[in-house]
Amino acid sequence: MTQDALAEETAAPPGRPPRRRGRLVLMLFGLLLIATGLSLLGWLGWQVYGTNWQSAQKQDEVTQEIEEAWQSGRATATTDFGDATAILHVARFGKDYAVPVLEGSTDEVLAAGIGHVEGTGKPGKVGNYVLAAHRVTHGEPFAEFPSLRPGDEVVVETRKATYTYVLDSGGEDLILPFTETWVLEANPKNPNGGVQPPAGVGKRLITLVTCSEIFHTDNRSIVFGHLVERTPVA
Repeated sequence: MTQDALAEETAAPPGRPPRRRGRLVLMLFGLLLIATGLSLLGWLGWQVYGTNWQSAQKQDEVTQEIEEAWQSGRATATTDFGDATAILHVARFGKDYAVPVLEGSTDEVLAAGIGHVEGTGKPGKVGNYVLAAHRVTHGEPFAEFPSLRPGDEVVVETRKATYTYVLDSGGEDLILPFTETWVLEANPKNPNGGVQPPAGVGKRLITLVTCSEIFHTDNRSIVFGHLVERTPVA
C-alpha cells in the first residue's frame, strides 16, 4: 500500500460519508418545511372555509329555534350557543340576508351569529343597541361591512315588533382601537372629534361593530344609526 493510500484510509471517518449525511439532513429539513406549509394551508383552509360551513349550520339551527320559540309565544330561544332574541336583516347585504342575534359577544356566540354586546341597549328602546360580528371566518356575517352607506336600512326582527333603523355613517367612515369603549355608551360621543354618532334623531340608536381588516387586527370598524320605525307583530 502506498503512503498516500494509507493516509487516505486513516483519515476516512467511520460510518456514513459526510456528503451523504449532508444530503440526508437537507432532505429531512425540506420535508419538514413541506409538512409545515401543508399544515398552515390546512389551518387557513379551515379558518376560511371550514368555520364558515360550520357557522352556517349553526345559524340555520338558531334561526329555526328562534322562529319556533316565537310561534310558541316565547321572546327568547335558548340554544346550545346562547340565548337568541332577534334576527337581523340588512338590505345592503342582500335580500335574503337574515342572521340570528344572540346575547353576549363570546366566541361561541359569534360563531353562531351576531352578538348583542353585554350591557348595551335593547332593540327599539332608548339607548344604544350594539351588535358585533365577524367580518371573516365563522360565517362572516359582516363580510360586506365596508359597503355600508349612510341611509342604508337595518331591520331588527323580534317576537313583538320589527324595528327599522337608518344608518348615519358608512362602513369605512370610523375605525377605532378596540379599547375605545365610548361607542358602547347609551349616549355615545366621540371624544376625539371626527365622525360622531347621530344627533337630533332621538335616543334610540344602533351601533354595528366588526374588525377593520380581514384577518386579525386590534382596530374596529364602527357604524351608527337611529330608529325610524317600529312595526308591531300582528
